Amino acid sequence: MVHAFIMVKTGAGASSDVRDQVVGLEGVTEAHVVAGTYDIIVEVGGDEVHEVLSTVSDRIGTVAGVTDTKTYISLSAS
Repeated sequence: MVHAFIMVKTGAGASSDVRDQVVGLEGVTEAHVVAGTYDIIVEVGGDEVHEVLSTVSDRIGTVAGVTDTKTYISLSAS
C-alpha cells in the first residue's frame, strides 16, 4: 500500500468547499483544512504509486477552486 500527503492551495474562501469535494474522491482517506502555506492536507492511498499520482492529477487537481498541489509520498510502512 502506498500513502501520500497532498498539500492543496485553493482560491480565496474556497477551502471548505474544496475539502468537501475532495474527501469523497476515490483514493482519498482524509482531508483537513489547515492554516499555513497550503489550505488543505489530503491523505491518499493506493496499491501502487501510479494510482496515488492519478488520484492527485486526475481527481484532486481538477476540482474547481484548486490552484496548486504538492505531493509527498510516505516512505514509512503503515
